[in-house]
Order: sequence, then C-alpha cells, then structure tokens
Amino acid sequence: MAKEELFSGHHLAWLEPSGKDSDVVLASRICLARNIQRIPFPNRADVSQLAEVAERAASALGDVEEAMEEPFDRVDMAQCTSLEKNVLVEKHLVSRKFLKNSTCRSAFISNDRCMSILVNEEDHLRIRAMAAGLDLETPFGKASRIDDVLEAQLDIAFDEKMGYLTSCPTNVGTGLKASVMLHLPGLVYTENIGNIINVSPQIGLAVSGIYGEGTETVGNMYRISNQLSLGLTEKELIDNLRMAVGEIVAQERRARKALLLYQKDRIEDEVWRAYGVLRYARSLDGGEALALLSRVRLGIDLGIVEGVDAGIFGDVLLASRTNYLCAIAGNENMSKNEIDRKRAEIVRQILGNTD
Repeated sequence: MAKEELFSGHHLAWLEPSGKDSDVVLASRICLARNIQRIPFPNRADVSQLAEVAERAASALGDVEEAMEEPFDRVDMAQCTSLEKNVLVEKHLVSRKFLKNSTCRSAFISNDRCMSILVNEEDHLRIRAMAAGLDLETPFGKASRIDDVLEAQLDIAFDEKMGYLTSCPTNVGTGLKASVMLHLPGLVYTENIGNIINVSPQIGLAVSGIYGEGTETVGNMYRISNQLSLGLTEKELIDNLRMAVGEIVAQERRARKALLLYQKDRIEDEVWRAYGVLRYARSLDGGEALALLSRVRLGIDLGIVEGVDAGIFGDVLLASRTNYLCAIAGNENMSKNEIDRKRAEIVRQILGNTD
C-alpha cells in the first residue's frame, strides 16, 4: 500500500462492521506505554536525548516488521505538513498530543493501518493496535508481540514493585490503556446515556469523545477506557473493560428495541430523512454529517434501511473530516463553503449517488 494512501485513503479495516457486537461496538484499541532506562521522559529530555530514542526505535523497526509479517511506513513528523498531521489524527493513527512538538517525533504505521508505534509522545514509545468490533484480545496480542521485540533490543524502564514506569502516573504498572469506540444512539435518544457517563468513573472507567479525553462527543459516538493501570494485570484490565462494555451493549440494544416499540414512526422518519440528506445534499457541515450518519447507521442496524452496507459508516466517518477533505482536494486553504460542498460530494459518492 502506497505511503501516500496514509493521507488520501478513506477506508480503515479496523472500522469494518465485521467484528463482534459491531452493531454497537465500532472498534477496540490497546495502547502500551514504554520508556527507555536512563533517558528522561520526553517532556524532560533534551533534543540529543530525544534523537537517541528516535534512532534506537528506528533500529528495531526491521525486527518489528519481521515479527508482525507486516511492513510499516515511517513518518517523520517534522517533515509532515500541519494538514497531514491532522489527517493522521482523524484516522486515529496518532494522538492529538503527538502534534504539539514535532522535534524527533516519528510514527511507524503498519500497512494495514491497524498498528502504530509513536516515538517520543508522552512516553518514549506508545504501541497502538486496533481491531473491529469488541475484540480486545487481537490488538493486545499484536501490541504484546511488538513490545516483546522492542524489549529484546531496548532497555525498557521497569520496576519490580511498580511495574512499567511511565510519564503519566495513571499508566504506571502495566502501561496499558484499553479502550473501545461505541455507537450509542439508543441510549442518547432515550436519555439514558447520563447513567453510563456517571457510573463509569465509579468502576474505574473513563468516558470521552472518540478522539480521547477532552474531545467533543459527536454522532452519538463515545470512547470508554480504563482509568488506572497500577495493581491490576493486563488480563484483569481487559476483562473489566470487556464486562462493562458487554453491559453497555445490552443496554443499548434494549434502548433500540424500546424505540422501535414505542417510537417507530419517529425513528423511521428520522432515519429516512437523514439518508435522503446524505444521499442528495450539495453542502454538509461536519457536525451535521455525523449526526445524519448516526441515524442512518441506526436504521441499517435496525433493519429499517435495507440494501446499504453498514461499512459505509466507517468510510463516511473519515471522509467527512475537515482535514481529510482538504488533503484529498490538495488545498489546505479551502473555505468552509468549499469544504462543506466537498464533504457532500464525497458522501454522495460513498452512498453510490454522484448526481
């Protein structure tokens, strides 16, 4: 797969609707934080120390590719435009925090776009792996194999009592952050989403927008992750999150059934109106596009809309993002009106209507 596809392609395998419970759980992700001994954390390291981390990480990439049987693209953030960096965030391949300072920062991104290694983010190394649906085991297995390769070559900071040492205290221990991306229109429409948001911190979970803590919730999509790492094993953290998500999935499905039972006419009307706008609109605002997309996906999952592949959700989700639209247009200075028209055009193409 060409490296240019990183910024122009709109299909992401980890958002395909083929995973377990994919009617509610869009994707699962595992992130492992690792640091090299005797080198300060990135926020305290000088340029020469950051360069040493980058060089040592790059030297291990060949072994990572061999172990994973997957080629990785190396992306030097200092050589990326601001637009390209933001496209990588929109594709969930790097974090927003990764964009703050490009000095000695690079990302190794797998050919299938399901794995990435961030060098000199908050920690020296952030290993990220993703999978479709509710499947934390597959990305954990991939992240762990990458971790094994890196630990065989690098002196990773580890304490017998504390575990892996990380820049953020909440990651000390396993260094693991497990998260899932959920589509919860049923709980939002029935006004029960507040229960999930309020209860989650009490069981050690954090609820945020799909781009992480502090980001806005859009299109009825939420990210749920573990808050702490210390004192629990990787298996316990993953099992706890899976059990909690399993309960949320059950609640969301009950809410959807209630909507069909008591508000069927309203839901069908909203779904088809949304489908019509997405299919024929000549201008779409970003927030409007995601709100409409959420309704259409709900309609597909409930059997209201037939003959439309649920896979369009992931494609439209990315193709409606502002930086991505500017990237494929080759113009980072597009006006809002131009972006909104381009968004509507791309969405029409994905839905199979190019009138």
